[in-house]
Amino acid sequence: MNESVTTIAELFYAGIDHDLPDVMAAKMNGHYVPISSGDLKAAVEHLALAMYDRGLRPGHHVAILSENRPEWAMTDYACAISGLPTATIYSTLIATQAAFILNNSNSRWVFCSDREQLDKVLEQWPNLPNLEIAVLMDGEIPEIIKAPDGPDVKGRLILSWSQLIHEGQAQAARRPEVRRWGQERKPEDLLTLIYTSGTTADPKGAMLSHGNIVSNVHASLKVLPVRVNDRCLSFLPLTHIFERMAGHFVMLHMGASIYYAESVNAVANNLLEVRPTVLCSVPRIYEKIFAKVMDGVAGSSAINRHLFHWAYGVGQQVVPLLYNGKEPTGFLGLKYAIAKKLVFSKIQARTGGLIRFAVSGGAPLMPKVMEFFWAMGLPILEGYGLTETSPVITSNRLGMVGPGTVGVPIYDTWEGKAFLKIAEDGEILCHGPNVMLGYWDNEAATKEAIDSDDYFHTGDIGELDFMGRLKITDRKKELIITSGGKKVAPQPIENELKTDKYVAQAVLIGDQRNFISALIVPNFDSLERWAGFKKLHYANHRELVEQPLVMAKLMSRVEKINATLSNYERIKKISILSDELTVENGALTPSLKIKRRVVNQMYGGLIEGLYQVHKGESEAN
Repeated sequence: MNESVTTIAELFYAGIDHDLPDVMAAKMNGHYVPISSGDLKAAVEHLALAMYDRGLRPGHHVAILSENRPEWAMTDYACAISGLPTATIYSTLIATQAAFILNNSNSRWVFCSDREQLDKVLEQWPNLPNLEIAVLMDGEIPEIIKAPDGPDVKGRLILSWSQLIHEGQAQAARRPEVRRWGQERKPEDLLTLIYTSGTTADPKGAMLSHGNIVSNVHASLKVLPVRVNDRCLSFLPLTHIFERMAGHFVMLHMGASIYYAESVNAVANNLLEVRPTVLCSVPRIYEKIFAKVMDGVAGSSAINRHLFHWAYGVGQQVVPLLYNGKEPTGFLGLKYAIAKKLVFSKIQARTGGLIRFAVSGGAPLMPKVMEFFWAMGLPILEGYGLTETSPVITSNRLGMVGPGTVGVPIYDTWEGKAFLKIAEDGEILCHGPNVMLGYWDNEAATKEAIDSDDYFHTGDIGELDFMGRLKITDRKKELIITSGGKKVAPQPIENELKTDKYVAQAVLIGDQRNFISALIVPNFDSLERWAGFKKLHYANHRELVEQPLVMAKLMSRVEKINATLSNYERIKKISILSDELTVENGALTPSLKIKRRVVNQMYGGLIEGLYQVHKGESEAN
């Protein structure tokens, strides 16, 4: 790790010096095609020259509207070297949402992965006065450049990726100039605008500098044991700060290879093809793997079920030792070796079999899920942070892992002040080199987020344990306050519900209501297996969840969680949903967090039905 690096431009050239044959790779014609460090450097420099020749100058803004792919990374590095702040846009956003970011960020250019993304731009281009050029990374440029049902956008340019690269190649003799441009960048320079996930109507653009992110790269590498020649699978959106910092900048800096997944749905197959040694993910992916394994065990033979549960029991005895950096010895060590050989190695093989450690961020990871992965020999290090903090604030470290915590702060102090502190109301505050410059063109929001002592207010509620590890208890603004004035933190209860094999997703309801209820999305694999045992007849998921026996079954599972809760926290009623909450249906942010306001709107009728008092039914309290 080169700690003299202070900008992303310097990070790029230091990373290229590792000279890997496969610094990146993407799937083409059914197999992964590697890109060498030399080819990456050439592509980035050619792109930078072409953008300069077409009029882009330091301070001009460029947007990226694309799924993960090598061209995304090349654009990012070319812009960082050239002093062109980037605005990154989730490819799942609709045209009007993408247009808001393009307009708000004053982007002059936008790089689009394919025609689907370009069409969003074309639809809105008449409403984008600052946008001059759209670059199409893959596919044919449309012959008629006209927005559907709108004014002609003639005069605006659409360029192909290959054309830009060709223009840069024609200036190959000037390539040394590009590195000199990179040397002009400073740590305090604006690198990127990353827009909040949009749980509110208008997302805000967090301004992150070169120094913000590079400081986080250095701090993270003191925690994460990434090695030269490691290999990672990139599938979280690069628009998300977690993937961009950990799966993009960290990997290049340390000389690890980045293989791009075809899609989130293809991750299971790509893991087997790529066989990564490092994995970065949000908890939802780990939860799905856990649920799939447990469901497969439930449907296996009695002998296999007995063997798995024996091995898992041994693993659970060993995990507390592993969390503290110790290995089991004696008879327990022997049993664990047998468990790994007979059971855990087969589960690991489904992830490629080579993962040394995994990283989890973006949302709380359930302790039960963490325990499962550690038991099978795949350590997960959970961290915590936000877009506005570049993102990492705390991280679990090998040898001092605490399930249910997100680790210790990455710094003790910064500029003579505590790096992390807990406010009187329990809110987590952060002051450090990773804290954003502010929100783009939004001084009021900046002043609300960063106080006069330069502490960023995270909006999360937390506490420190006896080892200084942080535990997140809830979101400050998501606390449910019942009509009786009781405060209920929904996330811990929702996470407990999701540990049940019949529950895939859960959303607590009850703000300004007289009791707590929940929307439940079942784990349909487990539920359908149970329904078959009960000989229930149904044509689809909707018919299945409407059956009284299903309601009784899921309510009985909820009651097991209720038994551990205070009376005012207990879930009195549930409604079972037939469809998963997804990014596509608007219920989740691109980083897979629940959009509570949207869910409340989507299922307003069902929610109101939960709180209607029917004849002969007493009001819940």
